Amino acid sequence: MSTRPSAHSSGLGRFNAWSRDQAEAALLECCGSTRWAQRLAAHRPYPDVDTLIAASDEAGYDLAPADLSEALTAESAPCLHHDAPRAAHLALRAAHAAYESRFGHVFVICLDGLRPSQHVDQVLAAIRTRLAHDPDEERALTAEEMRRLARGRIIELMTEAGRAPDPFPQAAYAPR
Repeated sequence: MSTRPSAHSSGLGRFNAWSRDQAEAALLECCGSTRWAQRLAAHRPYPDVDTLIAASDEAGYDLAPADLSEALTAESAPCLHHDAPRAAHLALRAAHAAYESRFGHVFVICLDGLRPSQHVDQVLAAIRTRLAHDPDEERALTAEEMRRLARGRIIELMTEAGRAPDPFPQAAYAPR
């Protein structure tokens, strides 16, 4: 049995030690809501990654509509690998345009656990289904997808922080 700390635990240690501005900047890459990032950064240190993820979910549930809109503005629509067939690119572009026209924001979906070869079909099917939603139903589903995306991004952040030197060295970071 190994007693070596995992990348998650060593990444969490680094994350907990970062300045508040450094932590907020890293968290904004996970979810583009300033209020969400400030809340998570303010509640450090976290004893473990599961507690951080639970805090992320709780902060996500507390987002006001303006906070969710801010987070959505920071998102980009899921895209295809450049080698995908032109028809797939066109279909995806048209579906995104229809969605954005109907709901006024970018389509977001968490594709964790799916093979890349399944992404296009999953995104197109989800857009078709979600275009039938009323705005309130879609807003709730979008918020859940944002929480799922944030969870995955936090895990990735903890892994990267555990493997690499501090991604926000003091000398290179300009506070807001």
